[in-house]
Amino acid sequence: MFGVGFFLALAFALFAVGAFGVLTRRDPLVMFMCIEMMFNSGNLALVALSRYLGLASGHALVFFVVAVAAAEVAVGLGIIIAIFRTEKDVNVDHLSELKG
Repeated sequence: MFGVGFFLALAFALFAVGAFGVLTRRDPLVMFMCIEMMFNSGNLALVALSRYLGLASGHALVFFVVAVAAAEVAVGLGIIIAIFRTEKDVNVDHLSELKG
Protein backbone atom coordinates (compact mmCIF):
# COMPACT_ATOMS: atom_id res chain seq x y z
CA MET A 1 0.00 0.00 0.00
CA PHE A 2 2.77 2.46 0.95
CA GLY A 3 6.19 2.31 -0.62
CA VAL A 4 9.55 2.68 1.05
CA GLY A 5 9.77 6.28 -0.15
CA PHE A 6 6.73 7.24 1.92
CA PHE A 7 8.28 5.84 5.10
CA LEU A 8 11.63 7.49 4.41
CA ALA A 9 9.89 10.83 3.84
CA LEU A 10 7.96 10.36 7.07
CA ALA A 11 11.18 9.51 8.91
CA PHE A 12 12.84 12.64 7.50
CA ALA A 13 9.89 14.80 8.56
CA LEU A 14 9.94 13.37 12.09
CA PHE A 15 13.69 13.91 12.32
CA ALA A 16 13.33 17.51 11.12
CA VAL A 17 10.61 18.24 13.68
CA GLY A 18 12.75 16.70 16.43
CA ALA A 19 15.85 18.66 15.40
CA PHE A 20 13.83 21.88 15.28
CA GLY A 21 12.50 21.16 18.77
CA VAL A 22 15.97 20.51 20.18
CA LEU A 23 17.32 23.71 18.66
CA THR A 24 14.47 26.00 19.68
CA ARG A 25 13.21 24.75 23.05
CA ARG A 26 14.93 25.49 26.35
CA ASP A 27 13.10 23.00 28.57
CA PRO A 28 15.19 19.84 29.06
CA LEU A 29 12.15 17.54 29.20
CA VAL A 30 10.91 18.82 25.85
CA MET A 31 14.43 18.47 24.48
CA PHE A 32 14.50 14.83 25.60
CA MET A 33 11.17 14.19 23.90
CA CYS A 34 12.52 15.73 20.69
CA ILE A 35 15.65 13.58 20.90
CA GLU A 36 13.45 10.52 21.34
CA MET A 37 11.49 11.58 18.26
CA MET A 38 14.76 11.74 16.35
CA PHE A 39 15.72 8.25 17.56
CA ASN A 40 12.34 6.91 16.50
CA SER A 41 12.62 8.49 13.06
CA GLY A 42 15.93 6.69 12.61
CA ASN A 43 14.25 3.47 13.73
CA LEU A 44 11.49 3.99 11.18
CA ALA A 45 14.03 4.48 8.41
CA LEU A 46 15.96 1.35 9.50
CA VAL A 47 12.86 -0.81 9.56
CA ALA A 48 11.59 0.53 6.23
CA LEU A 49 14.90 -0.10 4.49
CA SER A 50 15.44 -3.52 6.04
CA ARG A 51 11.93 -4.56 5.05
CA TYR A 52 12.50 -3.24 1.52
CA LEU A 53 15.83 -5.07 1.19
CA GLY A 54 14.55 -8.22 2.88
CA LEU A 55 17.15 -8.17 5.65
CA ALA A 56 16.62 -8.83 9.34
CA SER A 57 19.67 -6.86 10.49
CA GLY A 58 17.77 -3.55 10.50
CA HIS A 59 15.15 -4.96 12.83
CA ALA A 60 17.86 -6.20 15.20
CA LEU A 61 19.56 -2.82 15.16
CA VAL A 62 16.28 -1.13 16.09
CA PHE A 63 16.15 -3.12 19.34
CA PHE A 64 19.66 -1.88 20.18
CA VAL A 65 18.70 1.74 19.45
CA VAL A 66 15.59 1.43 21.65
CA ALA A 67 17.71 0.07 24.51
CA VAL A 68 20.21 2.92 24.18
CA ALA A 69 17.38 5.47 24.07
CA ALA A 70 15.84 4.01 27.24
CA ALA A 71 19.18 4.22 29.05
CA GLU A 72 19.65 7.79 27.85
CA VAL A 73 16.25 8.80 29.15
CA ALA A 74 16.85 7.17 32.53
CA VAL A 75 20.19 8.93 33.03
CA GLY A 76 18.92 12.23 31.65
CA LEU A 77 15.83 12.30 33.85
CA GLY A 78 17.98 11.47 36.88
CA ILE A 79 20.23 14.42 36.11
CA ILE A 80 17.26 16.74 35.56
CA ILE A 81 15.68 15.70 38.88
CA ALA A 82 18.99 16.22 40.71
CA ILE A 83 19.37 19.71 39.22
CA PHE A 84 15.75 20.59 40.00
CA ARG A 85 16.22 19.58 43.65
CA THR A 86 19.18 21.92 44.07
CA GLU A 87 18.37 24.82 41.74
CA LYS A 88 14.53 24.80 41.55
CA ASP A 89 14.95 25.73 37.88
CA VAL A 90 15.72 23.48 34.92
CA ASN A 91 16.08 26.06 32.17
CA VAL A 92 18.94 25.03 29.89
CA ASP A 93 20.22 28.61 29.58
CA HIS A 94 20.71 28.82 33.34
CA LEU A 95 22.49 25.48 33.57
CA SER A 96 25.63 26.90 31.97
CA GLU A 97 26.13 28.94 35.16
CA LEU A 98 26.79 25.71 37.10
CA LYS A 99 30.23 25.33 35.56
CA GLY A 100 33.02 25.04 37.96
